[in-house]
Amino acid sequence: MLQNLHVKNLALIDETEVDFGPGLNILTGETGAGKSILMGSVSLALGGRYTADMLRSGAKNGLVELTFTIDDERILYSLEKMDIFPEDGLITLSRRLMEGRSVSRINGETVSMGTLKDVAGLLIDIHGQHDNQTLLNRRNHLALLDLYAGEEILPVKKEMAEAFRSYQEICRQLEESLMDDDSRRRELSLADFEVNEIEEAAPVPGEDEELEQLYRRMTESRKVTEAVAETYRYTAEDLSSNASDCLSRAIRAFQEISDFDENAAQLYSQLLDADSLLNDFNRELSEYAKSFEFSGEEFQETEDRLNLINHLKAKYGKTVTDILAYCEHRKQKIEELNDYDAFIKELEKRKEEALERTATASEKLHVIREKYASSFAEEIRKQMTELNFMDTRLEMQITDTGRYSAGGRDDAEFYIALNPGEPLRPLSNIASGGELSRIMLAVKTVLADEEDTPTLIFDEIDAGISGITADKVGEKLHLIGRSRQVICITHLPQIAAAADVHFLIEKNARGNSVKTHIERLDDDASIREIARILGGAKVTDSILKSAREMKELAKSER
Repeated sequence: MLQNLHVKNLALIDETEVDFGPGLNILTGETGAGKSILMGSVSLALGGRYTADMLRSGAKNGLVELTFTIDDERILYSLEKMDIFPEDGLITLSRRLMEGRSVSRINGETVSMGTLKDVAGLLIDIHGQHDNQTLLNRRNHLALLDLYAGEEILPVKKEMAEAFRSYQEICRQLEESLMDDDSRRRELSLADFEVNEIEEAAPVPGEDEELEQLYRRMTESRKVTEAVAETYRYTAEDLSSNASDCLSRAIRAFQEISDFDENAAQLYSQLLDADSLLNDFNRELSEYAKSFEFSGEEFQETEDRLNLINHLKAKYGKTVTDILAYCEHRKQKIEELNDYDAFIKELEKRKEEALERTATASEKLHVIREKYASSFAEEIRKQMTELNFMDTRLEMQITDTGRYSAGGRDDAEFYIALNPGEPLRPLSNIASGGELSRIMLAVKTVLADEEDTPTLIFDEIDAGISGITADKVGEKLHLIGRSRQVICITHLPQIAAAADVHFLIEKNARGNSVKTHIERLDDDASIREIARILGGAKVTDSILKSAREMKELAKSER
């Protein structure tokens, strides 16, 4: 769950920190206090769009940081596949905000925006008013049904996707292979030429690297030879002043006193060692010089061979291994073209088999979806009834698109009638914004056990509702909070009363600056805040009493 939110220098927020709790976390406050800024900061930490004007006035940089506790094995496994490992069961997503750019980190390590969003998708789901458009787009209805079908449909969806990809690949191969006689002869001639060119050259893996090294050695041999010759002249050749001759003279001079005492003997031994090392060096230097002795013919052969390999690499692949793989591919092509009719017939047979596998997998998917469509719609309808939708009918209709895709041939759409006697119509043609919020909440309630995301955020889910409906929404949010953490911004006292943890967001003016402050409320403070929402600026004892009753009633219904 989301354990901590830390925000610094963002809009009206100077610096604030919030420790969230399990269950239903409610945030309330006056209009303009900064509730939307707080949710916006969460979105930024999860990879949302950032512009420099989001920074607090006068600040050069800002920070948004979310810390999560992770104990779900499925999430841990998914993170491990991304090479991300929680530290002491915690994972921190942070985003440093600067003028014109931002830097994202996970547990202090810089990551790409794509990685940040992938990890965020495992940990948290933000549901705002615009997310109700999910229900207006019929293409999303099938995905919701598949999520409801759970583990039963997953292996079949995988089977379908693999069968469809195989079918697409064979169709592509067949389409590319179809050609008339003239085209086939031209292709065969080209393939023969390319194979002959590669086989005549007979490149060997790694040969290009050896040739390049040898060629560099040859081109630099003159410089090396001159340096070796000069070095050898100083160490061995010049009999009057070379190092070897001078060292021999020193040995003869010191030999006479080498028996004088122990120190003299040690110095004499060092002279002998130096002479031995110098002789070894001169022998190795001579051998090194010989390794750079190349004839003009050897140089030309090396250059010609390297040019030939580079010519093949320019045409057939970046490495010799690529060239040889291309040669094998073209040999296979020659076999296909030489027995063209049989090859095409075999492809057509494989296409039919792949289509049959695709059709079988698609039918399996259809059967599972038909099995769950009615119960899915009925469970949502029941939840809608508890959200004050009376006498509502809801169905999910599955239709055949007439073509295959990685998800089969099915299309699905919710049809609804909000009042008795009305015909069923597509959901997108019926529901208003407030109704969509409640329907989405009903869907979220039904899918609560199927979705893996441990934290759900509802922003302004109370739009367009009041009274009994608000009570029902509060109950549903609390119900979802039993299986996962829920964070919700609201203006309604009925929803605020359902909170397990209640936060107050306030805007305070200090001098010429305005700052947003967030405070966790105890029961008494929560009741006073609910009373403020009920009564506005003037809170009477009777309003306080109503707020307390509302809070106690919400607790008794849990």
